[in-house]
Amino acid sequence: MYKLRFDTPSAWAAAVLADFDSFLIDHAAAEKKASGMAISMLSHYPDRIKLVNAMVDLSIEEMNHFREVVKIMHKRNLILGSDQKDPYVNDFRKAFRRGKDEYFLDRLLIGSIIEARGCERFALVGEALPTGKMKQFYQAIAASEARHNTLFTDLAAEYFPLEEVNSRLDELLDIEAEIVARLPIRAALH
Repeated sequence: MYKLRFDTPSAWAAAVLADFDSFLIDHAAAEKKASGMAISMLSHYPDRIKLVNAMVDLSIEEMNHFREVVKIMHKRNLILGSDQKDPYVNDFRKAFRRGKDEYFLDRLLIGSIIEARGCERFALVGEALPTGKMKQFYQAIAASEARHNTLFTDLAAEYFPLEEVNSRLDELLDIEAEIVARLPIRAALH
């Protein structure tokens, strides 16, 4: 896995712990959207057999994460919120290029980077939580996000020359760092 170019400040984890209920609601929404994104990918590229198989598995795994977060929420008497726009994802989507192949590569690489950011942030939550089931849950989620990050870069390398993948990944990592540096610190994944 590559290194992100902006480290989430420790104040972010403190904000999450200070309003963990809001974080859980946002986390559930993020997992639901991730599952939907995987379904969208396999729907748009049905001729890419490796991608379809990977996205089927990913959509199920993300939906399982969603289910587990919802269970935690219900134990805390929380309910799902309505879907909100994610400023991070919306800003990052502006980096998509036009053109069939360019757009496809960008979808894969941006998906990879979003998963890498999720890995970093869920790991921070896992580190900050006291010992117990919730800590273990977030450590497991972070490990899962790391696998997803690699899944998307491996798929990109399957369909595009490695030099092109690495060049575009380099550009997108810079764009993502600028976006994350501007994000407000709040009890949300992004």
